[in-house]
Amino acid sequence: MDSQPVIERANPLYAAVRLIGRFWVWFLFRAVDVRGTERVPARGPVLLCINHPNNLIDSLLVSSVLTRKVHYLATAALFRNRLIGRFLAACGAIPVYRKQDDPDKMDRNADTFAACTRTLGEGGLIGIYPEGTTHTEARVLRIRTGAARIALEWEAGRLAEPREPLALIPVGLTFDARKSFGSRVRVAFGEPIAVTPYLAAYREDVVKAVDALTTAIQWGMQAQVVHVEPGDRTELVRAIEGLYRSELVRELEEERGLGAKQVDPLRLTQGIADAVDYFAAHEPVRLDALRRQMAQYRAMLETYHVRDQAVRARLAPHSGRSRLRRSWLISLGLPVFVYGVVVNGLVYFVPRVIAHRTARKETSYATTRLLASVVAFPVFWGIETWIVWRFAGALWAALFALSLPLSGLLAYRYLGGAGRLTSRARFGLLAFTRHQAASRLLAARREIIAGLEEAKTEYLAATKGSTF
Repeated sequence: MDSQPVIERANPLYAAVRLIGRFWVWFLFRAVDVRGTERVPARGPVLLCINHPNNLIDSLLVSSVLTRKVHYLATAALFRNRLIGRFLAACGAIPVYRKQDDPDKMDRNADTFAACTRTLGEGGLIGIYPEGTTHTEARVLRIRTGAARIALEWEAGRLAEPREPLALIPVGLTFDARKSFGSRVRVAFGEPIAVTPYLAAYREDVVKAVDALTTAIQWGMQAQVVHVEPGDRTELVRAIEGLYRSELVRELEEERGLGAKQVDPLRLTQGIADAVDYFAAHEPVRLDALRRQMAQYRAMLETYHVRDQAVRARLAPHSGRSRLRRSWLISLGLPVFVYGVVVNGLVYFVPRVIAHRTARKETSYATTRLLASVVAFPVFWGIETWIVWRFAGALWAALFALSLPLSGLLAYRYLGGAGRLTSRARFGLLAFTRHQAASRLLAARREIIAGLEEAKTEYLAATKGSTF
């Protein structure tokens, strides 16, 4: 056996697709928090076990953060279209036959396993989604046995012929807001899962060994994502996060001296989810009371047509200097915002409308919007640049083309700030015209935050070692 592990080179098509994918990842997400890429070997056979919350976006993200080519196991239904099938095959995708898509072709999965063995033998890196489908749950669904079978078959084959050891790595994708442009996402690569300890059992009882390794992969994947138990707890965690995360961030920045970029928002979400699970088990009555309290507060916000952000801003201290600085930024940014809306308005809203009307599942929305944007941006920007070139010349057309992406991003940021300012102005008007209503909102929020602070203190004391 060669002492150096085999390394597979990405072909030009895959390299071009990955470069384009990296641009769209930069363009779509405000921040991509990548962790543990050093755990992925630079060469040799690797099997990535990835959760699947956001359809095509998941593959785009993983491929963008790795330098190695990733061969994804993709549903064979995608290969039915000849053009798409050829493209996927050229990018190294391997078709897998699912019972819900091809119930009469399940026997062809033998070819899928053979293709995986061949790819690993060439030093390839395979990406598999063991859950078998996309979903909206804030957790890893019960995974299927395919990944464990591939790993055990490969490692068992090392006894019969020289092979490089397989690196079996769990990968977790967690989206701050799955459907929102400019949201955050974390891509986490976990510690490799040892396959060798399961080989003895594999020789004696294949099913038992596969089930045991599948469970280990399940736990490995869950450790890399924000995990919330099913049921109404997901909505409660999101509601608490919306009200309380800014308080936790401020505490971490002020009391622990952390910078804004050092605070992991997804870790905060997991801390909130763990605390909810604790109180659901130990003080369910208290948790139900908090749920009702927050529901009443949200109902009041809806009644008075204001946002929690405006109520929170009224309670937070602001210096005159910060208000002055914000006013200057609003004034100076207005012309850029107007320009950005004029030249980017259609290219932003058309893909959004298409996604709203055609995406059949929530997990397909972002993918549909991305694919529509991939077409819409070049088309709209190309037409606009041509018009400028036609009437003003090549130099102005080049400058205009360079201004398009920057002005679009600045306009989007300005729009968010303008929305917050409008919300605060609406609450200010409510406080002026209906003082008692505004006071009830402020009091309700203070009471909820005080209750959450008390619960946090008790949770940390009861679960020593837990943190946010």
